[in-house]
Formats: sequence, structure tokens, C-alpha cells
Amino acid sequence: MSTAPNTNGPHPHHVASATLARPRGIDQIVAGVSTSDGDGVKLTRVLHQPLQQRLDPYLMLDAFGSDNPGDYIGGFPSHPHRGFETVTYMIAGRMRHRDSAGNEGLLENGGVQWMTAGRGLVHSELPEQEHGMMEGFQLWLNLPAKDKMRKPWYRDIQSGEIPEFVTPSGVQVRVIAGESHGIAGAVQREHTEPLYLDLTLPPGAEFAQPLPPDRNVLVYVFRESLFVGSSEIPTKRMAILANEADSDGVLLRAQASNHSPARALLIAGKPLHEPIAQYGPFVMNTREQVLQAVHDFQNGKL
Repeated sequence: MSTAPNTNGPHPHHVASATLARPRGIDQIVAGVSTSDGDGVKLTRVLHQPLQQRLDPYLMLDAFGSDNPGDYIGGFPSHPHRGFETVTYMIAGRMRHRDSAGNEGLLENGGVQWMTAGRGLVHSELPEQEHGMMEGFQLWLNLPAKDKMRKPWYRDIQSGEIPEFVTPSGVQVRVIAGESHGIAGAVQREHTEPLYLDLTLPPGAEFAQPLPPDRNVLVYVFRESLFVGSSEIPTKRMAILANEADSDGVLLRAQASNHSPARALLIAGKPLHEPIAQYGPFVMNTREQVLQAVHDFQNGKL
């Protein structure tokens, strides 16, 4: 399987490098927890509930990847959501989405499925393959209190629709959400202002991303390793970057001795600073709202 970004769409733009005066350091490295979800799909829960306030507005990050069909073939049969957004990014494989709002789409190599659950829906995500590699990520992005009961929304973003650019040092950047180096991503959000980048760094290359100091930032490395200053982020690890009042961004560096390009997700967002009440697939602001969500689901109102 190729680890390079998709090149089926328009050729990536070439941009000038950004410069930073005080990039962030690392606060902590997280290994994630091996678990299963859906109908036995094996995955690593990298961002879990104890980290939700620290990485506000993000609620969860799951990484999955296997070429053993037994690890993924059951998929995620029908299940409900309310109060947040799900962002599924498929590196390799094919997954079919269907939901109670009548949406249906096929998520394929390099594509993104962005779903705003809002007041609630029931959906399924089932593999459309019986062999080969299935690899990707699911990120949960919180909604502000005023939007938790909004109308559900869904969009399939094909790989060729995701803007890409290349820095002078050869870093390939896919801009799923937000903006990087003047290139607007496929999705924008007003309140949480998510930044979601897929980065491929050749050995020895650096990547600088300016960011306001009020953003919470994580980096998940899934090929080779990366450095933030003198601190290494090993492969299959998430780094939570320090919140420093005078910081102006993130600087990542791939070790020159890497055998192949490093690849990582750089994810940042503006915290909501609102209470989080979660029960499984329902994320609201109060226990009472969660109980109402459960009641509505049980009574067929999602």
C-alpha cells in the first residue's frame, strides 16, 4: 500500500515556508488503548474520555489499521449519535455509510466522511471489502451547546476534493479542515475552528504551522517518527502539545535517518470551555440532556 498522499486529483500547490519565533513543546506522549468497537472492529483509542477537557473541542480519536479481515469485517452496524460531529478519514479501504436521514456514501482511499449528528441520527459504517488493508481514523469533534440540537448534516469528501500543497522542503500536506499556508481545507467550522492536516515529511524535512496560542493541539504519528524540538514522537503515538501563552505555532521535524517519509496527523481546535456530559454515543452538556437522548433513541426519535 502506498503511503503517499493521493495524486489522482489536481496537482498539489507549492507554497512558501512559514517561519515561527516560538514553537510549542510537548506536554505529554500518549500510547492509546487497544480496544474493539462496533461488531468487533479492532482499534486503538488514542484520545479517550480522560483527555477530553485537555483537548477540547475534541472528544475521541480512534486509529484502525489491519490487513486481517477478521479485525474489521464486522464493521459498525447501526448505532446512534447526538451532540457532536464525526470525521472519518480513510487511508486505505472501502466503507459504506448509511444513516436515518437518508444519506448514503462510499468512503474510499484518501477520502473523508464528515457527519454532524446534531439532534441525532442512526447510522452504519460497513466494509465493502473482504480482504486487503483497511486503515484510517475517526475523530469526534464537539458541537457548541447552541448547535447540539441542530439539523443533522453529512458530506462525503472524495480524495481528489481535499486540497493539497507541497512546501519547499518537500513536505506534502493534505488540508482536510481549516487553513494552512494560505490553502483552505475541505471543511470550515466557525466556533471550534478545527485544523486537520495529513502530513508526509521526507527524511530530514521540517514543517511549520502557525497557530494561535489558545488552540489545543495534538500530533498523531503513524509512519516512522517525528521530533518537536529535541523530543521524539514515536510511531503510533499521540503528542499533546504544550499550551504556552507566547507560542506562535508548531514545528515538526523528520529524522534524517528515517528509512522512509514520516506521516502524521496535525489536529488543532479552539476550545469551547463548556461542560461535557457523555454516555456512549451521546455527548451533551448535562446529565439530563443525555438521559433525554437515550429516551429519544429508545422511542425511535433519532
